[in-house]
Order: sequence, then C-alpha cells, then structure tokens
Amino acid sequence: MRRANLPIEIGRGPELRCRGWRQEGILRMLENTLHNGEKPEELIIYGGSGRCARNWDCFHMIVDSLKALGDDETLLIQSGKPVGIMKTSPRAPRVLTANANLVGRWATWEHFRELEAKGLMMYGQYTAGTWCYIGTQGILQGTYETFAACAKKHFGGTLKGRIVLTAGLGGMGGAQPLAVKMAEGVCITVEIDPARVERRVKSGYCDVLAKSPEDAIVIARKAAKKGEALGIAVPGNAAEVHEKFLALGFQPDVLTDQTSAHDPLNGYIPAGYSLADALELRRRDPERYMKESFAGMVRQVKAMLAFMDKGAITFEYGNNIRLNAKDHGVARAFDFKGFVPLFIRPEFCKGRGPFRWVCLSGDPKDLEATDAAVLKEFPNDRLLKTWMDMAKVQVPIQGLPSRTCWLALGERDRMGQVFNSMLREGKLKGPVAMARDHLDSGSVAQPTRETEDMMDGSDAVADWPLLNALSNASVGADLVSIHQGGGGGMGASISAGMIVIADGTDEADDRIQRSLYNDPATGVIRHADAGYQIAKDAAAAAGLVMPMAGSQ
Repeated sequence: MRRANLPIEIGRGPELRCRGWRQEGILRMLENTLHNGEKPEELIIYGGSGRCARNWDCFHMIVDSLKALGDDETLLIQSGKPVGIMKTSPRAPRVLTANANLVGRWATWEHFRELEAKGLMMYGQYTAGTWCYIGTQGILQGTYETFAACAKKHFGGTLKGRIVLTAGLGGMGGAQPLAVKMAEGVCITVEIDPARVERRVKSGYCDVLAKSPEDAIVIARKAAKKGEALGIAVPGNAAEVHEKFLALGFQPDVLTDQTSAHDPLNGYIPAGYSLADALELRRRDPERYMKESFAGMVRQVKAMLAFMDKGAITFEYGNNIRLNAKDHGVARAFDFKGFVPLFIRPEFCKGRGPFRWVCLSGDPKDLEATDAAVLKEFPNDRLLKTWMDMAKVQVPIQGLPSRTCWLALGERDRMGQVFNSMLREGKLKGPVAMARDHLDSGSVAQPTRETEDMMDGSDAVADWPLLNALSNASVGADLVSIHQGGGGGMGASISAGMIVIADGTDEADDRIQRSLYNDPATGVIRHADAGYQIAKDAAAAAGLVMPMAGSQ
C-alpha cells in the first residue's frame, strides 16, 4: 500500500519510534525541516529548489532506515537518497550525507539538471539537506547581526530613522523586515509572490503591504521621520520596482537583496512577467526563462549601482546576483561588496557564528528554560541579550520550539553541556538537538560570500569545509553533511553542516564538548592561517595548535 506523503506529523514527547535518542532526534529534525518548508508537497524547503530528500520514496526510506538504525550503525545519504547502512561504532555519526557534490568541471546547473531529471541527484541548499531548518528564524539572527553591524559602522549603532531597501520574502529573505526592525529601522521589501507576502505578514515578520512603490515611499518616510521600526512589503519584480524607485527620486539609506538569484531557473523571477506567466515560461521554455532571468539580474544590479552611486550603503547578501550580472555584461557588478567582508568577518575570526537548538520534546517550556540558561551563562554579552529578549517576544514558534543565537569558540560547547546537564537533572522534558547554519567561520568556501576577499587570496580554497566535516565526523557529531552549490548555486560553494544531540548521557557530554568546540575551531584556524590578527589572537588564547600558522 502506498503511503500518504502529507501531512507529516513531527514526533513529540517522550515516546521513541527509533532505537535511541540520537536516531529519534535526527528523525524529528527531518520532520521539522519539512514542516517548515516553503513547498513541503515537493519536499522543497527554501532557496528555489533546496530539498530535504530526493523524492517521496526516498523520504519514506530514510524514515524507515532511521527507525531501524542501530546504535553502532551509520546511515549514508547520497543527495537525498539512503544508499546504505554501515557497521561503524557507538561513537560514530548516525548519519552521513552528501548533497550535489559534482567534480569541478562538471559542477554546472546544466549538468546538475540532467542528473536531477534522471533522478540521480538533488539540491540540498544548506540546512534543507542537513535537516536543521527551523523556519525563517534560522536566518533572522544572522541577518539581524548584519544590519546591527551595518548600523554600528555607518549610523552610530542604530538604524532608527533609516530606510533599508531589499527584495525577496522567501525562506531566507523573509527574515529581512523583522531583522531591520530589530535594528530599529524601516524596511521596504519587494516581492512578486503574494503568497509569500501574506505568509510573512501573517507570521509577524512583516507589517504592511503597500499598494505601489509610491505608497511604500510615503509609508516608509513617515515611519522613518517618527523613528518607528516598520516592515513594508511592496508587490512587484525587484528589477522593475527598483527602476521605478529611481525614477521617483527615492533614495534608501541601505540596499541589499535576498532574491533567489543563485538559481536562474527555479529561483529568480524575470522582469516583464507576472508570476503566473513566468512559471508558465519556466515550464514551456527553460532556456529562454534563464536568459530572461539573467536580463532581469542585469537590470536589478544596474539599479543597485545607481543607488550606491547616490550614497546608499550597498551590499550583496550572498545570492550571487553580482556574479550573474557580471557574466552577462555588468562590468561594475562587484563595485559593491558582500556582507561578510564588510561586516561579519571579524566575528568569524573569533569563531563567532550561528548556534541553533531545537527542543525535541515539542514543549515550549523547554525553550523558555533554555533561553533563560543562555542569558544566565553569558550575562555580559549585550548583543546576545538584545537579540534573545527580542526573539522571545517577536519570533513565533514554527514546528518544534527552537532558537538561534551567535556564540563564539568555547561558548557553543559550554552551552551544549549546560543543556545536557539540564536534561540529566530533569529541568527539561526532552533532548535538545544543536546545529548551525552553514554560514559560519569554518564551514563554507564561497568566494562571493563567506570567503570573499580573504586576506591571503584563498577565497576559493574548499579544503576548509571538508576538514570541518571530517573533524565533526571524527568526534561523533550525530549528523555530518557536505554540500556543493548551496546558497551560491552550482560550482559556487562547498559547505559542511552538522547536528549533535544532548540526550542527558555522559557519552553525549563528550560528543558535545568535542564537536561543538572543534566545529568553530576550524574557522579560527582557517582565518588565522589566512593572516587575520584577530583570529591569531583567538587561536593563541584558546591554545589551538598551529605549527605553521600564516606561512605559505
């Protein structure tokens, strides 16, 4: 009998369907990822076509495999398909997964899509294929960190009275209005899909739907003048609406973009089409669709450059829109930088980056307890406290109760062990799964985002995320993943992901301490080796052994 695909119920409470909490925790993370997805009926989580499993048969096989998996076995996943269960050891990862890893010369969208059409591969994006997507909150805190750093660098520490213009309200971009509001600013986000707008307004991530660009300008200027924080969505295509804003004489203070420009076929919507007409063109003539997408990106980047020339603080948020525009004739596309070299790299040098956790019991009181524990553990981190206080009020629970925050080397493992102790002492109803975005100091090589403009020119060196994954596997993280193409598109990045589960056992203490320490440590080493003094100091303070740090 064929099983129904949807709805998928997320496991909650103390009952196990698997042979241990490590397997059960991974299963619940998979279910939670799908629950929070943009198109769960297609197994698409975010980013145009980022999936959690290759197809529904593979999804069901993964679930069955996790339920049968022993405590000394490891499930192998090849681009969303379970391909084998290996006899390993109780200390080994329970799941190893690799997504869309093509040999360099063949790492193109064209070759990938040939394989995808044959049912041989899937695009795992980042947290979609690592099964640790927690909804829009997952990118929210990193986006807030970026806008807060921008405010500190350019506007005296706040975006109050400032207007940010951007585009994209999908699984990643949907965080932008709330992130800007948290930094006290006004955000105008262009979005062509009315369903996405409705979802963000309903969830509280965005406040107002403007009727037109003119209406958006009036609303934004009024809010900025009053010093109010506000999220405004304006319907339309970013390339067209940005040009309209220019024609109206509107000038934002800050400008960025989170459309799915990394994927010209399944992500970006070309200018000159309604959403319905664009989707029909995609189905009927994909080659023409991509040409139209690239033409739209050219128009959008030219508009962004015009805003920048007039004084807007302009940056790319890592979707490769600059590279696509440059490849199609915009010589100045890289005149504006990415957000990492502009705002985030000093944090990466300290191993500071996204740390997220999911309360597998499903009980919101577990989230309240873990939130309080984080604030108690790090009472002097003002940015952390600001974020946590706002998140508790403004971030809705999606699926299992979860939280994300930025912690540095030596802090993530410390917090993970606190969670494990809380469970052991009966202060939590169930285990806690800990993970992170791939956007971290040592887990990604992407020359147009995390590793753009490295001091030593090592932007495209992908050894580091591979070493990160190997290190996590060697110390028994519960799930370890290696992805190609996530965020930037085929051939544009190599990244690594992980999950480790606090189940209250002594053995979990060891896995948590080693994996959550080594994970950011690879980032500190990577940046110290590139010559960053902040990273060298962090490595020295942590006692990291670097026999030839900084030598070439």
